[in-house]
Amino acid sequence: MRFAAIALAFLAATAPAVARDFSNQGLVGFARIASNARDSHGETLGGFGSGMALVPGSWHGKDGMFTGTLAMLPDRGWNAEGTTDYQARLQFFDVTMRPPHLPGDTGFAMRYRRTLLLTDVTGNPTTGLDASGVRPAAGIFPDMPQAANNRIAMDSEAVAMPGGGDIWVSDEYGPYVYRFNAAGKMVAALRPPDAFIPMRDGHESFSANSPPQGTRYDLGSPQSGRQNNQGFEGMSITPDGKHLFVMNQSALIQDLDPKAVKTTRRHVRVLDYDIAAPSPRLAHEYVVALPLYSDGKREGLIAAQSEMLALNDHQFLLLCRDSGGGQSSKRDASLYRSILTVELNGASDVAGRYDGVGQAVSPLGVLRPGITPASTSVLIDMNDNAQLNRFGLHNGKPNDANDLYEKWESMALAPAGDAPGDYFLFVGSDNDFITQDGMMAGKSYADASGANVDSLVLIYRVRLPGIRR
Repeated sequence: MRFAAIALAFLAATAPAVARDFSNQGLVGFARIASNARDSHGETLGGFGSGMALVPGSWHGKDGMFTGTLAMLPDRGWNAEGTTDYQARLQFFDVTMRPPHLPGDTGFAMRYRRTLLLTDVTGNPTTGLDASGVRPAAGIFPDMPQAANNRIAMDSEAVAMPGGGDIWVSDEYGPYVYRFNAAGKMVAALRPPDAFIPMRDGHESFSANSPPQGTRYDLGSPQSGRQNNQGFEGMSITPDGKHLFVMNQSALIQDLDPKAVKTTRRHVRVLDYDIAAPSPRLAHEYVVALPLYSDGKREGLIAAQSEMLALNDHQFLLLCRDSGGGQSSKRDASLYRSILTVELNGASDVAGRYDGVGQAVSPLGVLRPGITPASTSVLIDMNDNAQLNRFGLHNGKPNDANDLYEKWESMALAPAGDAPGDYFLFVGSDNDFITQDGMMAGKSYADASGANVDSLVLIYRVRLPGIRR
């Protein structure tokens, strides 16, 4: 059995502060996890940068030395040749950070600890297979995405651990949010407003049009609701444990122009649930206008979001990026990859106004008059080679293992301890389980790309005055 032992490089941040409340102090470290590492169940230890949470109560620091535990979330498994029967899970890593003592000493270490498999309420495994059916509502559970093997289909994308043993996981198939207990058993499911539910020919259809290996079908896109593979990519719980924010990767189908998706999917909705009571209640709903970029041929391309991280009940960080750029991709370089700050104060609350099936806040991608989106600003440019080069990393040529892979999809904050308002921001990549020495669902595999894509975790130091975590 192989376990991942990962060294993180450390360098003191030297980036000057900027004249605003929130600021990026620079890249201070990184982790590299081998593409062919295995977890304790013998399966490829990949994809776990889809979601990340600092385990409550685990972070401790004194005299510049820190220890903690990160819970990291893989998505639906290796699916380059079709979806697989990969059980949803959490991968736990112990992290140690200390000042370096000798030349070449990294000062950081991160070691795989254990895996927690996730099950439905009856204890049956979940699956990454496409949601080809619907499990009818029963008890406290609503209609749920179900695969052909009768297991709950999950494409896990974000995780939050507010304390008390609760584990919240967002999913792209539904799009739903699931709550699990400390043993990994599902205890509740949060169904969003009907506007989010994918509908085909007047019926719920949770399929992402992602056939299992060896199977072919083409269901096309839903007529309304979330787009295929654009479900609840981002989810976070406020530090006080009272609010759960969740949002799609990009706009709902009725909020874009199906004939020009990449340039009209900008207006994505943010749901704010009050979870202080036993039953979550939709309290607010806002719109965020995703950032724009150009590929040199087309202007106005939209950078979809890959993760959010709540700072309080009105501010969060949002990771937005392009696709198809980086190691083993069609382009050597990413054109846009940034972490934004989002301010909800001043944005229009549209809860209950456009939440029915097919109702739109942005018909054909044009925001309705009278709706004010949240305000945003860039905190971190992740493609900044001046920062990446300090650790031997880069964005762009050469297309090698140090060229950042395209998918960066997770964030977590830990107090830096030596200055009020300073934090370490961990940002993780999803390597899509790309390896030439893989194992999944009892079968070995080699990705057709011919590449071995390691998982990376970058660590930034950020100043967030007034934030209490």
